[in-house]
Amino acid sequence: MTTLNDRLDHVLGVKAADRLTEAFDMTTVEDLLRHYPVRYATQGQPLSEEEPAEGAHITVIGRITKTELRPMKNRRGSLLKVQLDTGAQRPIEATFFNGDKVRYLVKDGVRAMMSGTVHWWRPDRWSLSHPDYLILPDKAESGVAELTTVRGSGALRGLAQSAKGAGGVDASFFEREFVPVYPATAKVQSWDLLACIRQVLDQLDPIEDPLPEDLRAERHLLDVSDALRLIHLPEHQLDIEKARDRLRFDEALALQLVLAERRHDVEARTAPACPPRVDGIAAAFDERLPFELTDGQRQVIDEISDDLARTRPMHRLLQGEVGSGKTIVALHAMLQTVDSGRQCALLAPTEVLAAQHYRSLRAMLGDLGTAGELGAAEHATKVVLLTGSMSTAAKKAALLDAMTGAAGVVIGTHALIQDAVEFFDLGLVVVDEQHRFGVEQRDALRAKANNGISPHLLVMTATPIPRTIAMTTLGDLETSTLTQLPRGRSPIVSKVVPRKLHPGWVDRAWERIVEEVGQGRQAYVVCSRIGEDPDAPPAKGKKAEEKEGPTTQAAVEMYETLSTGPLAGVRVGLLHGRLPADEKDHVMRQFNDGAIDVLVCTTVVEVGVDVPNATVMVIVDADRFGVSQLHQLRGRIGRGQHPGLCLLVTDAAPGGTAMARLSAVAATTDGFELSVLDLRQRREGDVLGAAQSGTARSLRLLSLLDDLEVITAAQELARRVVAEDPGLVKHPGLAGMMRAAVDGERIEYLAKS
Repeated sequence: MTTLNDRLDHVLGVKAADRLTEAFDMTTVEDLLRHYPVRYATQGQPLSEEEPAEGAHITVIGRITKTELRPMKNRRGSLLKVQLDTGAQRPIEATFFNGDKVRYLVKDGVRAMMSGTVHWWRPDRWSLSHPDYLILPDKAESGVAELTTVRGSGALRGLAQSAKGAGGVDASFFEREFVPVYPATAKVQSWDLLACIRQVLDQLDPIEDPLPEDLRAERHLLDVSDALRLIHLPEHQLDIEKARDRLRFDEALALQLVLAERRHDVEARTAPACPPRVDGIAAAFDERLPFELTDGQRQVIDEISDDLARTRPMHRLLQGEVGSGKTIVALHAMLQTVDSGRQCALLAPTEVLAAQHYRSLRAMLGDLGTAGELGAAEHATKVVLLTGSMSTAAKKAALLDAMTGAAGVVIGTHALIQDAVEFFDLGLVVVDEQHRFGVEQRDALRAKANNGISPHLLVMTATPIPRTIAMTTLGDLETSTLTQLPRGRSPIVSKVVPRKLHPGWVDRAWERIVEEVGQGRQAYVVCSRIGEDPDAPPAKGKKAEEKEGPTTQAAVEMYETLSTGPLAGVRVGLLHGRLPADEKDHVMRQFNDGAIDVLVCTTVVEVGVDVPNATVMVIVDADRFGVSQLHQLRGRIGRGQHPGLCLLVTDAAPGGTAMARLSAVAATTDGFELSVLDLRQRREGDVLGAAQSGTARSLRLLSLLDDLEVITAAQELARRVVAEDPGLVKHPGLAGMMRAAVDGERIEYLAKS
């Protein structure tokens, strides 16, 4: 018999197991059984509610309604064009390049399951390109006909074709009401996975359920053995719903167990107590503020102040809209820490942002930030900058100030994490734009505290996080949210500019910039890429004019076009990531000081750049940016007394998903509303750090946006269990479920973040 922990090569054989490992990183029976169907198909069921993306590998079932054999234009042979009726509004098209060979099997009237790559060949039309296929028997037939599979995946082909063998997929199976369709690849098709899963289920021993029976009864949850069988082999719609309910709760509980253990670990550490003082630098700074803080800022400052006064490490997320005043709140926390004789480190993702923070904090502090200089205030501290591109002398001076404690605030990029950087007494770490950093980097900086003391941690983000996301991915952090915009922020109007449909609108955009500059204001022009890399090797086998890829406009070319054309009468600057650090800083200073009217740039200005005089932003090829990125970029304007105008230039097809996304961004400046849109489009699992951990999406059934009740119940159970049994020593089943539902690399990712 077979258990969940058994290796697939012992159950399926080496060749089949190797293909599953290569395609999906599966090694155990549990890995395979937790590869759930993406949907269930029968003839007459539509593909999905949404159109598939270019390059997606999909599987469909339907009846062939039309075939057409055409000669190929540029070589010998023929194409077979096929239309497949799946019950969708229009037939799905497929193209076979070996038309003469397949026309006798792929013919009018037959039922087929096809699996292939989506190719959009018109803005509103797509097809499957040379798909693998399985010819299915009609329900009216006796069911004894063998399946015909073409271009199957080697070692798995025998399973898919088997008519009677254990675990094979016999023809009668496709007469079922619900046929599972799995996430597949070109080498391992959905029917291959189905065959392997059936073979495993036929041999599977009963599974000891890790959830207590009373909890299952309370929530009306299936036994895990039944849930895993019914998710793959349902007889009724209710089977699918019940199986998903149980397995969805398992995913929520697995994540919450990780977060509960993190929370327990943080609470067990010791942090330096940094109580507020009435006569220190923080109080002096408050007295000098030339504006009034919002009620939200005052509330969050009090929350953070209480955290810093304790000997348990603060572990807090500060989130707020672009321009909501997070920097002032973070600076107050740093000054309270300095008042206790300890140091602060501010980690920024780019040198441009680090330098901007340095200038901004120095300007806000005035003589309170000039300790050691002539004319420094009584309670002054020293603010230093440390980046990788600084001169050796400047870097040595900054390192010395950090090591001796002369600097109360050290601002930097990844350079702060290097082994050479030592702090005299690190009390607080502030991480700006926390999603930009790998967890190892944040952990390395936090580890620089002395004597086993953990510094307080404040992470900031201008990308709002819905409550369910915060609960699930940041469950051990206390969360503070700034929703009010400070006085002085001006409204921003956003418009979509369809370049192909209305080319004259782009000309009008440049005219509008000239008009704004004529009134003494400034503008950004943002491009999605820098330009050709001069150090990159030439493409092999292609002339320059034949290179493939999107026809997007690069910042370098845009700078040359604008500065010699529509914007020739104004001062245009160029800023991008390949410029030397001193040149980047010089350009940014010129733009800050008003010596540059229009800044052509890439996304290096996405966060932290504050030029109140900038009122217009033109984002070229806006469809190449994500929703949150567009919102962040737009937040660079309207920061002063004049209203902002953001123009989203695009070649996206009217009515397409890209145009819909841009229209949604233009319709609202509510970051929370846009964050929900963004997460729905790029899939919620990305928030778990797949891009940083290098692993695939682990949430298969749980929706971080929609399943608040499930997440809340799982959180309550996880915290109760971990409080009674840290390490889950007495709950090996829960520990195993946690490891299975959230892969090892992601557990490590979550544990360090």
